[in-house]
Amino acid sequence: MKKFNIRKVLDGLTAVSSSSSATAQPGTRENDVIQETLQSEHFQLCKTVRHGFPHQPSSMAFDPVQKILAVGTQSGALRLFGRAGVECYCQHESGAAVIQLQFLINEGALVSALADDSIHLWNLRQKLPAILHSLKFNRERITYCHLPFQSKWLYIGTERGNIHIVNVESFTLSGYVIMWNKAIELSTKTHPGPVVHISDNPMDEGKLLIGFECGIVVLWDLKSKKADYRYNYDEAIHSVAWHHEGKQFVCSHSDGTLTTWNVRAPAKPAQTITPHGKQPKDGKKPEPCKPILKVEYKTTRAGDPFMVLSGGLSYDTVGRRACLTVMHGKSTAVLEMDYPIVDFLTLCETPYPNDFQEPYAVVVLLEKDLVVIDLGQIGYPIFENPYPLTIHESPVTCCEYFADCPAELIPALYSVGSRQKRQGYSKKEWPISGGNWGQGTQSYPEIIITGHADGSIKFWDASALMLQVLYKLKTAKVFERARGKEEKPSTDIVEEDPFAIQTLSWCPESRMLCVAGVSAHVIIYRFSKQEVTTEVVQLLEVRMQCELSDVDSPDPGGDQTPTLPTPGASSSPQENEAPTHPSTGSNSTDGPRDNIPCLQVRSSPLKQSPGYQVELVIQLVWVSGEPPQQITSLAVNSSYGLVVFGNSSGLAVVDYLQKTLLLNMGTTELYSPSDPYPRQPRSPRKARQPSAALCDSNDGSNASEDRCKSPTSDAKDNSFSRSRSSSVTSIDRESREAISSFHFCESFPRKTENLLSPSLLVGTTQGSVLVVALSLPPSGDQRLQQPVSISSCGTLVRLKGGVLTMALLDATGALLPPPYEPWYDPNASDEEKEKSRRRRPASPPSSQEGQDSQYAVVCSEKQAKVVALPSQADIYKHNITESSFVLRADVVQMAGASCIACFCANGHIMTLSLPSLRPLLDVNYLPLTDMRIARTFCFSNLGQALYLTSPTEIQRITYSQETCDNLQEMLSELFTPVETPEAPNRGFFKGLFGGGAQSLDREDLFGEMAAGKASRSLAQHIPGPGGMEGMKGAASGVVGELARARIALDERGQKLGELEERTAAMMASADSFSKHAHDMMLKYKDKKWYQL
Repeated sequence: MKKFNIRKVLDGLTAVSSSSSATAQPGTRENDVIQETLQSEHFQLCKTVRHGFPHQPSSMAFDPVQKILAVGTQSGALRLFGRAGVECYCQHESGAAVIQLQFLINEGALVSALADDSIHLWNLRQKLPAILHSLKFNRERITYCHLPFQSKWLYIGTERGNIHIVNVESFTLSGYVIMWNKAIELSTKTHPGPVVHISDNPMDEGKLLIGFECGIVVLWDLKSKKADYRYNYDEAIHSVAWHHEGKQFVCSHSDGTLTTWNVRAPAKPAQTITPHGKQPKDGKKPEPCKPILKVEYKTTRAGDPFMVLSGGLSYDTVGRRACLTVMHGKSTAVLEMDYPIVDFLTLCETPYPNDFQEPYAVVVLLEKDLVVIDLGQIGYPIFENPYPLTIHESPVTCCEYFADCPAELIPALYSVGSRQKRQGYSKKEWPISGGNWGQGTQSYPEIIITGHADGSIKFWDASALMLQVLYKLKTAKVFERARGKEEKPSTDIVEEDPFAIQTLSWCPESRMLCVAGVSAHVIIYRFSKQEVTTEVVQLLEVRMQCELSDVDSPDPGGDQTPTLPTPGASSSPQENEAPTHPSTGSNSTDGPRDNIPCLQVRSSPLKQSPGYQVELVIQLVWVSGEPPQQITSLAVNSSYGLVVFGNSSGLAVVDYLQKTLLLNMGTTELYSPSDPYPRQPRSPRKARQPSAALCDSNDGSNASEDRCKSPTSDAKDNSFSRSRSSSVTSIDRESREAISSFHFCESFPRKTENLLSPSLLVGTTQGSVLVVALSLPPSGDQRLQQPVSISSCGTLVRLKGGVLTMALLDATGALLPPPYEPWYDPNASDEEKEKSRRRRPASPPSSQEGQDSQYAVVCSEKQAKVVALPSQADIYKHNITESSFVLRADVVQMAGASCIACFCANGHIMTLSLPSLRPLLDVNYLPLTDMRIARTFCFSNLGQALYLTSPTEIQRITYSQETCDNLQEMLSELFTPVETPEAPNRGFFKGLFGGGAQSLDREDLFGEMAAGKASRSLAQHIPGPGGMEGMKGAASGVVGELARARIALDERGQKLGELEERTAAMMASADSFSKHAHDMMLKYKDKKWYQL
């Protein structure tokens, strides 16, 4: 595992460039009061696990004894899978595509062949596999590899048509080479093309079957170094498969045919079939079909053999999805796949190629999925996949990570999610069942939430380095779907994925969920264990715009609840039929679109299953022909019953209990006249929203930067290393100030106040933090009847760059979480609701006169500041970066304390202590090469973080020293000691008459003594880094120790047995020699020398 050198920072000191400053308050010094416990020793950065489907897979292999699956990718990644929860990720340094994988069956090792003509030996007997040896070919391109079962000699076919042999123990080349011109007939005038297949005869290891691309197959005798038979066919070969008795083999061809050959009859195929070809009635050859890319031929004791193939469909099936064909006896099943097939493997009961294979499943590797088909059940059902491979089912558009959640959350989500599972899976256990789980000590609950382009949201259990889907919510169900392209409403502000999730806010304690979509809509959900049918979906339409003349703002006193003049935003729950129906405003002849939402809420009753159920839908509407601006920030608070959201036009506060709009205000209106940073109102640019998709395109290329970057990134160039001017009047800045973050809290809204009251902190893209005071009616019936009043209290603090995150600390430096209401079932009885509500947490004590009792922590794209409350004095300041900017910042808890964690666009990950903002960690982790990383990177508590490393995979990392130290224990084991099954019995008659499998001493043929040394310039041997690491890694765990001791004893016993046999043979040889010598002496004892 790659660990990173950390630039440790001396505790108590900060860099000169950080310009951290401390200010003493009257009567107390913060430095004396707050003892910070976090030190740089608590931090270290390393990768932990990677989840999801391997991005752009290219090859696959299976160990039938260990029951481990390996998948290689086009970027040189290697993913290994065992039982549910046993996963491992490795990476070839070169990044070249993995073209083939071969297990050393039951040896805990794997050979990988790469597109850069290198082969590597991986040691899987350690938790983090490492390369033991590498061999780089210099003059020839590798096209095919074959490693016979229980052999140490690896055959390597090349583009030139030659075959080289490698000893996998020493990773050295043998001098034995099969040259293409020796293999084919001398009369052949053309080159046969690359080697596309190598395999030994199941019954005779001395016979090697070589397939050349042009259609020639050669059976090579390894001992006599010549071809026994040559089989010619006029169509290119893609793959070859043996019958287990070694008398027949099958070839798949580029014209969609399968040819079956008898080994001893090379003149013509014994049978030629076109599985998907239409048979003409006049006896002519069937029409050619697409190439059959691979065929496997597997026998059974009790019935007909199985022939499994991919490809071969007729050319008239244009647009048809990829298919796997299973031929068994007279039946042919064509199984349609959702994506193109990369590779497939038939899983069999025996690892021995010369026994009845008894196939039981087919593993199909698709471009974006892994499917396992049960061959033992009628209809060939698929197995239920236990791996988290559906992250990319719809592209991920946002991601949030919650470590150390309430313990009851995961069981609650699992119970409602288990009802969503599909039916019709195979009844058998998942066949890839190798490895063992790690013995981790981390037991706290972790949840990952992913938002997707189709409007779905998935909740994942991420505890103990595993990942399992818990529950899926489809937000698009709330809206009417356009039935056809001609009906597609022109009110859309995005051309594709109108339901895509842009951002979400989740309160784990109350289970309230609020999501914002790209069509400027917000949906509020409550969690219920009971099913309900909602007759009318509650809807609130909001008209947000920037011009002062169109904005309603509260009175300076803030006593009244502002309401909008438009009927679409009335203070009572709105029926789904908006006063202005979308269809009336869609015609350009009717003038500019106005008061029309981008999506239409469904009018029919909505059946809501147990889980998350819609409480309220909020939609921003078109204003005078201008589309609503997309929502950039969002927050929900269950204790106050409020949702707040903002965009480049301003912010809106909604009371979701009363279903009313409380505040709809332009950003400039939040500043009070006495603010030291007055704002000049500006009209918004008249520009339509870009319609690029929020998510990544399928080929992994970056989507439009405008849509994917953090909402606070307001410069328009595409460079990540750009320097930003701190001047808000700089001409290259966006003229409109957008809302970038929110934080609900119990605090002191004004300098003069000493009483805590509900407050809202608002951060903007220009670096302002504004305070909004909330006045809430008493709980109970009054809360539902009396209005909530809101008043703006002006600016709290200003920073360089857009504000990313805010938090509150108490007088001791402990983190103050936002207040919340404990979860209760909204569909339960009133009595049960009241029981839950009584557990509302008490408010923290108020401030005494002249003393600060809270600290506001604010982090922007450039700086972090700590402000004392209620005095609003800056206590600490730290300049995080000058040349780059922060993409993601979170205030997190770790080791009993809190800190700020930041991820910069230049790839640095940093942590700062609280409240003094001392740098504790600064690691150059990964340069930002992809907007996907910027959009999905998130920190969580207890030193956890994650990001999407590819469109299909989540990479989890830790910045905790403790987790790094315990990682070895927490990781799963791939290799477990298993007895290799016994070889098939030859039987009495086969033994008597010389039938059955013929073994071969390959050492005699390929060893240096017999074959000599290979040319040094052909390939270069590179020792891997995994030698000593392998020994150390394999030495962890008692089971591993016992297994290794047992293996060592077995090997020692085997060697001793061999030694004993050799000694016995030598003694027998000596006795024989002695007897012969004695006989000779007696024969010639009495003869004279001239009589001899």
